[in-house]
Amino acid sequence: MNDNNGDLQSKFDSESAHAYVNYLLTLSIRKAEAFGALAYTFIKEQDLDQLKILPEEQFSLTIATVQSLTDEPKRYGLKINLLEKALALVSKTRYYSPAIVRQIEFDIKKTKAELDIYRNAMRPAQVGVEEPQTLVVESDVPSYFLCTAKKRASEYYLNKFRLSKEAKTAQNFSGTPRSFDPNNSAIQKEFSGACAPFMNSRINAFHILLPFDLKISRTPDNPLEAGVRAFYAKVGYSFPLAFERDKFCSYHDGEVLDIEMDDPHLLFISVSAVKEREFPSRQFDAPAGAPAEFAYPINVLDRIGTLGPYVQIPTNFKIWFDSSRVSLLIQGAPDLYEYGLNGGAGLMTRTHASDKTTVYNQAGNIPWQEGMSFNFANIHLLLDQKADSAFIPFNTPLFSVFPVLANSCFKIEDSEKMPIR
Repeated sequence: MNDNNGDLQSKFDSESAHAYVNYLLTLSIRKAEAFGALAYTFIKEQDLDQLKILPEEQFSLTIATVQSLTDEPKRYGLKINLLEKALALVSKTRYYSPAIVRQIEFDIKKTKAELDIYRNAMRPAQVGVEEPQTLVVESDVPSYFLCTAKKRASEYYLNKFRLSKEAKTAQNFSGTPRSFDPNNSAIQKEFSGACAPFMNSRINAFHILLPFDLKISRTPDNPLEAGVRAFYAKVGYSFPLAFERDKFCSYHDGEVLDIEMDDPHLLFISVSAVKEREFPSRQFDAPAGAPAEFAYPINVLDRIGTLGPYVQIPTNFKIWFDSSRVSLLIQGAPDLYEYGLNGGAGLMTRTHASDKTTVYNQAGNIPWQEGMSFNFANIHLLLDQKADSAFIPFNTPLFSVFPVLANSCFKIEDSEKMPIR
């Protein structure tokens, strides 16, 4: 056996188990980085009594595993479990003594006390807790955006960043000194899914998805089946186009325009049929002869526009919020770059400022709207300069919404200027 063997056998006989224990204890003596993860997996997954591993060997292996744990309070729950296992084993060994028992019992009590300190610090007592802020959403398809899409976004990120069993185990251990061993799966633990803030920005955000595939391209080649739109789009100016073969016209009045097919400012946006099985496609009217699954994508495609080089996808996702307490940070979903896209970002601090007077006149007519502002969480996507096209599968998070404290509700202070008592 060698240090690169991170794949623990699923079954042992007594002879191979004893050989593996000797191997693990050798790794422990060498302070190999892989020891802790391999030893803990062996202890957890094997019946050491049935494999006839001597109590002395079990005890030595367990204590060595405790000593290899990363010295972080969040590992103390595992440390307590291993110490309690060692305490149960010590009386069966030939070197049992009351002093060893007292030391282990002391270590357990000490670790539990430190774990309590850690947990209390992680969950400080809340003082003067206010009622949670309510955000009210108006949408064409609330069943999709508020329920189905929420589930699909969680599934997307969990499937993408879920840690393997080996990677989860490796989080608990460290080895010193480290040696270069990049192919040893037992010590591979530096994964995005292991970072709590990284995952919180994905799992705990509200994401806007679409139930159909979306393609943004610089050429009209191979559009998706439900429909395609064309735009002239550059910084400072954009214009909707109609096109047929190699001729472009104004989308508004049909005027023929002198635009070459290889113009670098052209954008083509196409959509597929609805692919989300729970989406209520039949509540939208499809064009004559078109399948029901084309109706909503065509509806969205008709509303799509451009803002400079950005593709703007109006989702009709209207959010009402108390702007005196809450602002809404909207931005491209964290992993858009993997699809060749960048997302816009903005902080909505008040009511949408570009509607008609009648809209503002009607706002607040319903009791729950009183004192509330409203704005729209539209999707803004920018095709990467190095990409010729971007294909985004249905139910991929496109935009994220983060409620944040309004600017008037917090201030940032220098800790040295804060009162001590």
